[in-house]
Amino acid sequence: MSQTPVPLPAGFTAAGLHCGVKKDATLFDLSLFVSQSPAAAAGVFTTNLVHGAPVKVSRRRVPRATARAVVINSGNSNACTGDQGVADAEWMTAEVARHLGCVADDVLVCSTGVIGRFLPRDKLAGGIPRVTAALSASDAALLDAARGIMTTDTFPKQATHVGKLGGRTLRISGVAKGAAMIAPNMGTMLSVILTDARLTPAEADAALRHAVDRSFNCISVEGHMSTSDTVILLANGAAEVGPTTPEERLSFQSWLDAVAADLAQQIIRDAEGADHEIEITVRGLKSRSDAFRIAKSVADSPLVKTAITGADPNWGRIVSAVGYAGVPLSESDITLHLNGLLLYKSGVPQPFDAAKVSQGIRENRRVLIELDFPLGNESVKFWTCDLTAEYVRLNADYTT
Repeated sequence: MSQTPVPLPAGFTAAGLHCGVKKDATLFDLSLFVSQSPAAAAGVFTTNLVHGAPVKVSRRRVPRATARAVVINSGNSNACTGDQGVADAEWMTAEVARHLGCVADDVLVCSTGVIGRFLPRDKLAGGIPRVTAALSASDAALLDAARGIMTTDTFPKQATHVGKLGGRTLRISGVAKGAAMIAPNMGTMLSVILTDARLTPAEADAALRHAVDRSFNCISVEGHMSTSDTVILLANGAAEVGPTTPEERLSFQSWLDAVAADLAQQIIRDAEGADHEIEITVRGLKSRSDAFRIAKSVADSPLVKTAITGADPNWGRIVSAVGYAGVPLSESDITLHLNGLLLYKSGVPQPFDAAKVSQGIRENRRVLIELDFPLGNESVKFWTCDLTAEYVRLNADYTT
């Protein structure tokens, strides 16, 4: 994948480096994102009842109007570490705050990596002054920060969008990490999204939740919900403009949605061991929640995922996954296209060239599943991947 740098929005700096949390000195493991002025902050976090200490600390600090920074370490998730883990997460924020000259509550924190191990404070104590000193507004600095949050990722994930409101230009840029332990409801993945737009904490919170529901909550690798999932939005107002009219709010929301969706799809593109990216479109339901339940049911089916791995056009697995999604419907309501080819229409199998469909799956990394219903006007897009032997091998050997 290309590692072309993405620009930071105005008024932000970033840095990433190796401090020793990871044994391999060539891998970055500490990142810092800083707003030069107080920023509105919002966050969306894992709904897993077993969750990391950084989630506990950051969740109680947002939304807020005075945020200054997000500090993230990789290589250790600081999850399932009890009171010591919370103390370590709070210590991280206090150390960053000391170097930035702000209060600890204005610093948010994330950690990602192996569960159940205490943070190496000595490594971080040496790294935090260095990463603070390395802060820069350069494009390369954001790329370094994107590298510093990676675990099993094979490439750093970045996205950006430039928009105009009231004749002024604003930017939204984000980074993310994730390749496995991905499931909806913050489903291990992290993301930091920065914008120089002017937002209140309430506006930032509402906009972020809307974006997350249509991006990070619409991806799944294996259906395992992480302990650490966090998406944080900082808006510092350095562009001296923000959405004030209904039309401007819709425009800004669409830009934020696009950045989040780009990052979420990059996670699926990097899914561990995957040979195929799968986009599932569900249309024609009474409610968005019904469409979401059907899409998720198909995405999480190991039989659907392994059929795609084997380029097997076994459409019965897709249709049966629709049937147990918990949405009231009948077989005659279901129409299925796979890579644009009609396989099943209004409950009736359609004639198709199985060898051609199989070849189309085998020769293309991207697979499109489209399910249409005559029940309403609501739709959802959902992204997942196939399930390969390589995925099993990677996760069987994760800590050993």
